[in-house]
Parts: sequence; C-alpha cells; structure tokens
Amino acid sequence: MKLNISYPVTGCQKAIVVDDEKKLTQFYGKRMGQEVAGDELGDEFKGYVFKITGGNDKDGFPMKQGILLAARTRILMSEGHSCFRARRTGERKRKSIRGCIVGHDIQALALAIIKVGEQQIEGLTNEKKPRRKGPKRATRIRKLFNLQKTDDPRRFVLLYTRKIEKNGKVHYKTPKIQRLVTDIRLRRKKLYRAEKKARWQRTKKAQAEYIKVLQDMRKKRGTVAKKETVETKAAPTKAAPTKAAPGKDNKAVPAGKNVAPAGKNVAPVKGQAAPVKGGAAPKKDEPKKVEPKKDAPKTAATTTKKTGK
Repeated sequence: MKLNISYPVTGCQKAIVVDDEKKLTQFYGKRMGQEVAGDELGDEFKGYVFKITGGNDKDGFPMKQGILLAARTRILMSEGHSCFRARRTGERKRKSIRGCIVGHDIQALALAIIKVGEQQIEGLTNEKKPRRKGPKRATRIRKLFNLQKTDDPRRFVLLYTRKIEKNGKVHYKTPKIQRLVTDIRLRRKKLYRAEKKARWQRTKKAQAEYIKVLQDMRKKRGTVAKKETVETKAAPTKAAPTKAAPGKDNKAVPAGKNVAPAGKNVAPVKGQAAPVKGGAAPKKDEPKKVEPKKDAPKTAATTTKKTGK
C-alpha cells in the first residue's frame, strides 16, 4: 500500500510504500476522519498521529465520506457531491464510488500529520515550503496576518509577488485583492446611489405628468358628451305615427256609427251579430238554421225512420 503523508504546517508531502501487512493492519476497518497512531509503521514515526483523509482502490475509484462500506458501490450524484463534477445545471448521474472504510483493496491512502513525534522526518517536517499563492479576498488576508480593519491589506499581498523574467525583461505579478473597500469604491457607490435616486424621481415626475394629461382628456370628453345631450333635448319632437295592423286597411270609423265596411273581415261591434261571409248579417228575430255536418254520427231517431222499425 502507498501512503501519501502530508504536513499542512510546512506545506510538504511525502509518499512511502509499505509492503508489510502487519504494519497496515491498524488501518483496516478505520473510517475517513479517524486518527491512527504511527508507532507500528517504524521507529521514525514513533509518537506521530495521522488522520485518514482519503484514498483510492486498486482500480482508481476514490473513497467518499458518508458511504459506510468497505467495498465499491454505485450512487446517484448531483451538483455539490464530492467526486462528481456536473456538466449541466441540474444534472444527476449514477457513478461507481468506494466506501469510506479502509479495506485490503485500497491501493493508496492519504494521511495528514496531526501530532509530530520524537524524530524529524526528512523532506516532511524539517523543510518549509513557502506558499506560492496566498489568499486574494481582503477578509482572508486580514485573517491570515491577524490585521485590524484600519490596516491596509495591500501591503501584505506584496509577499506573494512573483518575479517573472521573459525576453530579458523583469515583470512582477501581484494577485488582485477581491472585495477590497477603498475610497474610490466608496465614491463610486455614492454616485450609484445618486443616479438611482435621480432615475426614481424622473419616473415619478413622468408618471404624474401622464396622469395629468389623462385627466384633461377625460374632462374634455365629458364636456363634449354633455353638449350632445343638451342639443338632443332641445330639438323639437314629432308625433309618433300610430302602428297599423299588417295587411289591413285602417280607415277611420265615423263617430256614433257602428258600421263595418262591406266585404271586409272586421270584428263585430258589441250588441251586433257577426257578418256572414258572402251575405248579409242575419236578423235577430229569425232562428238560425243548423245544418248537420257530413261527418257527424247519425242519431238513433234518424236510423229508426229509415228502417221503419
């Protein structure tokens, strides 16, 4: 098994290969994040304490924290999961992953030194590698150098200035500080606020003018409508013509005479008999002759006269 040992204080890292299974038995069954003593690895690691930070199995699949298995499995991953990089927004993918428990199939194990032992390890604890890239955010620079709010973090970024020589010329490259509040930034912020307030006042003024124009138009329309109504009321009104019944001659009947025109189907006047079609109206004293209908059923009297019974 290959052990990648790192020391965060100096920024150094060293890899050692261990073939003895007895020395590796203390790692088997341990989970990521647990601490392991390094006494059994050798005399040079006596007193050291390591923390398991990760590893890979023999096929290259990385260990994932939270998967409580000592074998490989497939899980559905989405954006934010470790060991997965989403290519699209909302993408999910089922991938093979190694559990967080150390087993015999682990090929490389990552360890971090928490406690330094009695002896110094060559190339790991006795050397110090300067940090090539420092923090860029202003708050993190203050935190690293323990600065106050009144201190200028730009003076401390010069420690990370790189000297670049190219084509006989020397250039110095300094990282740009992010989220740095300066006097120029405060002035620009003041201008932004003034412009925002001016835009708000312009829109408010334009809205008031629009409402005023709209009210004037409504008033004009109201006065025109009132004039039209007054003119229509002042115009002379004509007598409405009487409605005549369709298909009939509506002639005026002289007063005091209840006479119907001859040959016309006019409703009878009260107290007068209805005129018969094609003849004069019957008199009151003469009895009316009732003729039997052709389709009417014969009575018993008529049938006895004919048969003589």
